[in-house]
Amino acid sequence: MRVRIERDPSLPCYVISVAASMVRVHPRTLRIYEEEGFLAPARTASNFRLYSQNDIRRVMWIRHLTRNRGVNLAGVKVLFELEEKLGRRILEVLYSEDLAAEQDGGDTNEAAGPAPNRAAVAAKETYR
Repeated sequence: MRVRIERDPSLPCYVISVAASMVRVHPRTLRIYEEEGFLAPARTASNFRLYSQNDIRRVMWIRHLTRNRGVNLAGVKVLFELEEKLGRRILEVLYSEDLAAEQDGGDTNEAAGPAPNRAAVAAKETYR
């Protein structure tokens, strides 16, 4: 019988080099995200940054928005603030839907034009 141990995703356990390699970015990118206020990694007594699984997931969302959706860092900041104000996980749903679409082979109806921005649609539905 195999026992599965659940890990706390908020537990800081990855140093910057490991976290950077997990999300395939340069460690400087993680420092920039911290300077911009996107991340707040924990610090050890000797001031080393420690990233949690939640931090890693957040970096994945940022990378997805900037690379696949064409959102700049100012736009990412607005989306994170909007998500925080609404109390909904808009970005997580958007990221999951986009990953599922990529695995299914992408958008099959390209003649209809670009797909609507799901984050904007979800935000609009919340205010109705």
